[in-house]
Amino acid sequence: MVSVEEIRNAQRAAGPATVLAIGTATPANCVLQSEYPDFYFRITNSEHKVELKEKFKRMCERSMIRKRYMHLTEEILTENPNICEYMAPSLDARQDMAVAEVPKLGKEAAAKAIKEWGQPKSKITHLVFCTTSGVDMPGADYQLTKLLGLRPSVKRLMMYQQGCFAGGTVLRLAKDLAENNRGARVLVVCSAITAMMFRGPSDTHLDSLVGQALLGDGAAAVVIGSDPDQFVERPLYEIVSAAQTILPDSDGAIDGHLREVGLTIHLRKDVPGLISKNIEKSLNEAFKPIGVSDWNSIFWIAHPGGPAILDQVEVKLGLKDDKFKSTRHVLSEYGNMSSACVLFIMDEMRRKSLEEGKATTGEGLEWGVLFGFGPGLTVETVVLHSVATQ
Repeated sequence: MVSVEEIRNAQRAAGPATVLAIGTATPANCVLQSEYPDFYFRITNSEHKVELKEKFKRMCERSMIRKRYMHLTEEILTENPNICEYMAPSLDARQDMAVAEVPKLGKEAAAKAIKEWGQPKSKITHLVFCTTSGVDMPGADYQLTKLLGLRPSVKRLMMYQQGCFAGGTVLRLAKDLAENNRGARVLVVCSAITAMMFRGPSDTHLDSLVGQALLGDGAAAVVIGSDPDQFVERPLYEIVSAAQTILPDSDGAIDGHLREVGLTIHLRKDVPGLISKNIEKSLNEAFKPIGVSDWNSIFWIAHPGGPAILDQVEVKLGLKDDKFKSTRHVLSEYGNMSSACVLFIMDEMRRKSLEEGKATTGEGLEWGVLFGFGPGLTVETVVLHSVATQ
């Protein structure tokens, strides 16, 4: 008789989960940040709010964002005037867009990741789909399975309404799936569009304006698996450990509520301070087993959130100017794309590492950290080990 322990051991992979491929996608509509205040106040019929528009211009100028991509175009917004109001019932119209467009954008990113991976899509055993845009049954995971033509037996996990930290969450879940299911190949997809959150300006709800100045649309996908086949698979990063925590005294710091008017976002001003104050504790817990305590000796993939978060973390930890180079580049070129952001940054980092002839995919460094920050305040800390560049 075979023991349960023997069966269990046979089910487990031998090595750690690895990132085998990355793909990204954005809508075709590109919005220049320098032109956005004029467009935003015109399309929302708010040009009479002169002082508020000037305030919004300053927000956009300080955002460090050059351009963003959005599914919402002038034509779409003109056809849906309630979306342009500050608090008008508009959930049905927003839902119709999200239900259709979130899986489509996810498909674009996933197809690129699968192509880079180089294996038949029939070898995908698990699918993890994450979005902050909309809710539906069957979910975006089901729709993507159909759009991509994945096997009907693929094991699916749908994550709705998590927020910006979930780029770390999906890697944590994929790590557990890959390492506990021998031969598993997990397709992870994060896709978000701002159609759920776009709304006109309010003189009293200024934190809503922060979201209008920062958020962009995008999707990213990764293929994750353990024990890569060295003949056909090219690992980029090993996922060494993953942890989640709720920061103390952070209740209500970032909230999102789905209402008839869409998804409303609420931000406290002390969010950057809360993150910078608590980040070293997460770093110490994650890297103590490895023996790393110099935060300039590791590569950084941090959810940008906004420039204030990056600035305060840099100061708190004494980081060199180039530590957030890839993060700031993605923020500049795409804005804050919620959970997809860190995967865009991971893609940018490996691309630059190869382009500049670095020894490893972590900008030449061996160890790195991926941070996700979001509602809660929830922090995801993922320790990555880079591999040698080809």
